[in-house]
Amino acid sequence: TPISASAARTYLATVTPRAEGSTSGYSRSLFPHWSTVSGNCNTRETVLKRDGRNVVTDSNCASVSGSWFSEYDGATWTAAADLDIDHVVPLAEAWRSGANSWTTSKRQQFANDLTRPQLIAVTDYVNQAKGDQDPAEWMPARTSYRCTYARMWVDVKQYWGLSMDSAEKTALVNVLNGC
Repeated sequence: TPISASAARTYLATVTPRAEGSTSGYSRSLFPHWSTVSGNCNTRETVLKRDGRNVVTDSNCASVSGSWFSEYDGATWTAAADLDIDHVVPLAEAWRSGANSWTTSKRQQFANDLTRPQLIAVTDYVNQAKGDQDPAEWMPARTSYRCTYARMWVDVKQYWGLSMDSAEKTALVNVLNGC
C-alpha cells in the first residue's frame, strides 16, 4: 500500500525540482532484475503470484494459470505472458533522477523492490507504451487509478531519494490535489 495522498502532498511540498539528468551511460543491464526471491521463484514470478487470483505455478515457479487485473487499463488476463511487471518508476527515469550514481547492488535492490509499491503486473503493451515516461508524460488510462499511481510514484521516489523535475512534480501535485 502506498503512502496516503496527504503524506504524498506533504512530501511534494518539500521537493525542490531539479532538471532531469541524461540517459548517458544508461542500460537496463545496470539494474539487474528478476532476482531469485526463494527457491525457483524470481521477482517477476513473485509479483505475478501476489497480483493474480487463483494463480497456479509449476515446479519452476512459472505461472501456468490464474487471472490478473491490470490496474492501468482495466483489462483482465488469464495468461501470464500477456503481462509485464512494471517498474512504477521506470529504470531509465530512476537513472536520470539519481540512480546513475548508485552502486549496481543498490540498483538491483531498486529493480527488485517488493517492499515499496514499485512493481505491479499490468497489460504488457500498456507498460511498453508507458516506457520510461514520468507522470507529466503518462498516466494510467483508468482515471480511478491515477490517485493510487501518483501515491505509488511519490512513495518510491521519496524512499529511494530520487529527484523530480518541475513538470513531474506539477503533474503529481495536480493529481494528488484531486484525491
